[in-house]
Amino acid sequence: QVQLVESGGGLVQPGGSLRLSCAASGSSLEYYTIAWFRQAPGKEREWLSIIRGNDGSTYYTPSVKGRFTISRDNAKNTVYLQMNSLKPEDTAVYYCAAGGGVVLWYSPNDYGYWGQGTQVAVSS
Repeated sequence: QVQLVESGGGLVQPGGSLRLSCAASGSSLEYYTIAWFRQAPGKEREWLSIIRGNDGSTYYTPSVKGRFTISRDNAKNTVYLQMNSLKPEDTAVYYCAAGGGVVLWYSPNDYGYWGQGTQVAVSS
């Protein structure tokens, strides 16, 4: 099993940047596909990005591609989400999730482990 803890959220002005961290314990993140999701009030949980455990390949949803970057530090067993050019519509609770044998990597149902979430607010 793997335990995940997100951090790095906060209040930022439009156009600003934040880096979210997803620290893992209990198992190496290299064995899992790690995803970032977010959920705004009244909306469904939205998939943002993944980094695959086997080869480190990354994928992004179109709305964040070019602005967000997912990366992994194996030594720290931590995955990051660097978020640049933030917009008010990026305001949400951000979650990292881990899954083994993930097929539908955009589906929350394919991930068995979740962090508690970290709030991101983008406002002037």
